[in-house]
Amino acid sequence: DPSDEEFNWNSSDDDGEVASTAASRNHDAPGSSTLAWSSSSVENFVRMGFERNMVLKAMKETGAGDADSLTYKVKRTLSPVMCGQQEIGSEHECTSSGYPPLAIENEDEDDNILESILESGFTNSDDSGAEDFLKEVSHRDMKLESIVSMGFPEAEAKMAIARCGPDATVSFLIDSIQASQTAGEYYLGDFSNHEDNSNRERKKKRLMEGNKRKRTGFRDEVQGSRGPLYGSHDLMPLRNPMVGFNLPIEPFSSGDRWPSLPTQAIGPPYFYYENVACAPKGDWTTISRFLYDVKPEFVDSKFLSATNRKRGYIHNLPVTNRSPLIPLPPKTIFEAFPRIEKWWATWDPRTKLNCLRTRSAPAMLIENIGSTLASNEDPPPLRVQKFVLEECRKWNLIWIGKNKVAPLEPHEMELLLGFPPDHTRGITKTQRYRSLGNAFHVDIVAYHLSVLKELFPDGMNVLSLFSGIGGAEVALHKLGIRLKNVVSVEKSKVNRTVLRSWWDENETGTLHEIDDIQKLSLELIEEYVRRFGGFDLVIGGSPSNHHYCHGLDAEHSSLFYHYVRILEAVKSAMQRM
Repeated sequence: DPSDEEFNWNSSDDDGEVASTAASRNHDAPGSSTLAWSSSSVENFVRMGFERNMVLKAMKETGAGDADSLTYKVKRTLSPVMCGQQEIGSEHECTSSGYPPLAIENEDEDDNILESILESGFTNSDDSGAEDFLKEVSHRDMKLESIVSMGFPEAEAKMAIARCGPDATVSFLIDSIQASQTAGEYYLGDFSNHEDNSNRERKKKRLMEGNKRKRTGFRDEVQGSRGPLYGSHDLMPLRNPMVGFNLPIEPFSSGDRWPSLPTQAIGPPYFYYENVACAPKGDWTTISRFLYDVKPEFVDSKFLSATNRKRGYIHNLPVTNRSPLIPLPPKTIFEAFPRIEKWWATWDPRTKLNCLRTRSAPAMLIENIGSTLASNEDPPPLRVQKFVLEECRKWNLIWIGKNKVAPLEPHEMELLLGFPPDHTRGITKTQRYRSLGNAFHVDIVAYHLSVLKELFPDGMNVLSLFSGIGGAEVALHKLGIRLKNVVSVEKSKVNRTVLRSWWDENETGTLHEIDDIQKLSLELIEEYVRRFGGFDLVIGGSPSNHHYCHGLDAEHSSLFYHYVRILEAVKSAMQRM
């Protein structure tokens, strides 16, 4: 076959273009405001019971950002284990503030230890003698001592070293500790890709015989009764097939939440948070831990629609007696767009589309595909088929004529995502692609929220964070749930225009709009709670759904911490009612 260079469609998925449009997606962003840590900031944490030295270290690691989200991240960095989550026999006792005590006897000595560890390289020799074994133990103990001196429980530090390997850096190990409890307790019981006891014993035996140590060395020594870990890279296992707790299709129609909801997660209010399933390493364990250790429900929309879209949902909703929207959405490309079947290439095996994008395919690519197909016989050579199919899958191109492909139109995306016809009409085509590409999948969300219809026959008060074009509101409306009051937080003026237009035509309740997540202060939350008698649902999706490259540390994705802040504020305000 000729080289791939013959098929230069000028269709490189330029990340730069994506980045240039990121600021105008349907997110709330903290803007340019950042928090410069001051002496007063340090004193605030000291008054909470934290050691000054550890506060400074945590602030340095956390960096700059908006005050609310940084406060939460610093607290979590300083105290990864809360009183109620400590293991039996832990050497740490809780302070009156609810956090384990943190103490460093000598800051200079601690810095020297850290520096020496970070600068030292750790290599595994092929020799298998006792001397090599002892050297590895020595390195591990140095890191263990350093991490414990920062206030982290010894058991958690050991588990982090076991998961990440003895050659992991101290900073990486500290990040791993944030998810260690969740990883070691209940996420593992229903997944099959972990090691059984006999396999772990064999590994232990080989280790003690002096064979070459793997990165998973010492895992068995420190795991104890917590059960096997699901992996060495702190990844949340994804169920295969990705059908969540249940779906309205056989054989997945019956299923219940496992494990049951932690006590602190039980409402009111109900909460619902969405993010991309294949998030960067460790993100889902972090998200879960911040949301009361609730296990995510991972769903691929291909089981309910004509598109492949993998998402994770953390919520405290009931999961039995769900019901889908009727009529059911189309499940194949031809069911959704029957008129194009006659033009579909016989060598194109697709029956479903991939995840919907936030922009359209380049016009030059469409022209080049058409001219290339026209200049070849039918069917074209395999090498031509291969590259055409790659581009069709990448850009979700459909066949609309002989040798003619085209990107999806915005109204076709609305159909696939469950929005009403012309939901986004009135804004530019580019804006429609961007808004729809980042929106909720209405049919999936409605299936999850369907349990609320019997619970709230008189209607609901909803706090909608990062509302976008109103996917949650449309889903509740389609379920026949009356929306008495909705407080919608959405930065994009374009998205607010779309939601307001739909609301005025379909709802009789009151829509309260806020254009900046940081404006939703504790005082304003308490005012809404008093006025409405509380919120029945706090719902939101990741403000960076479509391109999630940098995880929770990215500008838009880090707005997740605002979701946590606001949810906890709502719960507290409602408890005081």
